[in-house]
Amino acid sequence: MSVTVRVPAKVNVQLAVGAARPDGFHDLANVFLAVGLHDEVTVTPADELRVTCAGPDAGQVPLDRTNLAARAALALAQRHGLAGPEAAVHIHIAKDIPVAGGMAGGSADGAGALLACDTLWGTRASREELLDICAELGSDVPFSLVGGAALGTGRGERLRTLDVGGTFHWVFAMAGRGLSTPAVFREFDRLAQGLDVPEPVASQELLDALAKGDPDALAAAVSNDLQPAALSLFPELADTLAAGRAAGALAALVSGSGPTTAFLAREAESAAEVAGALRASDTCRTVRTASGPVPGATVVTPGAATVPTGL
Repeated sequence: MSVTVRVPAKVNVQLAVGAARPDGFHDLANVFLAVGLHDEVTVTPADELRVTCAGPDAGQVPLDRTNLAARAALALAQRHGLAGPEAAVHIHIAKDIPVAGGMAGGSADGAGALLACDTLWGTRASREELLDICAELGSDVPFSLVGGAALGTGRGERLRTLDVGGTFHWVFAMAGRGLSTPAVFREFDRLAQGLDVPEPVASQELLDALAKGDPDALAAAVSNDLQPAALSLFPELADTLAAGRAAGALAALVSGSGPTTAFLAREAESAAEVAGALRASDTCRTVRTASGPVPGATVVTPGAATVPTGL
């Protein structure tokens, strides 16, 4: 028997970042939107814990126990007293979310493996327990489980689901190299030296735009406090952002810590036009279109059971 879970990428439509805390993390007001680029995580009983990966840039994915999917399986097994053969699984990740692209691909794999192992082993973990394990694994992992749209506070792991009144159309441009999230936060701290960094607060205008399903209002409100740091480390991203704006994107921003850049379009047809212009611009490696919100981690085999998107 095997279990497959489909789990989405995310775009941060707002990422407000506070000053560094004593523990090295930053308080965030992080408005997540799940979009229709998905990884599929399949778990199968095995003699030992093993991770394999296929798909674009799969060679960049760690296959040892540092992989969030492996860590998720180990965490769930430990919580439920499983050891040895009963907790051994082969985790296969079919990648479609960009690797090291600021779209939470690794976090998605962690959430997917957690739900898949819970289903395979019949551990029947509560929703609260699954979210607790997700939060231990990383700041973005809880949202990968939940999907839809949510406001993340704390490190981003404390979620409040948000109403969305329509579908938003996006274009994503993948860069020719990656960016380290810790390095981007270090650059944020360097650029913020001597400045009064405000407490991160979600924009009410942005939340209202999501609730109304209004792409023009959302475009006026999107923001990413990590964008200056990402551009400082990867200046060429400015050319990609400019190309998308010139092609008619309503808004252009770095996705999360980058280096993927995200472009909001009014409808699917204009998204296709922006995507075509970006492909022709020679400012990025690959281009994808996707819309959201979409559900979070969902079991696709056996049956069609789903994890509800509401907390």
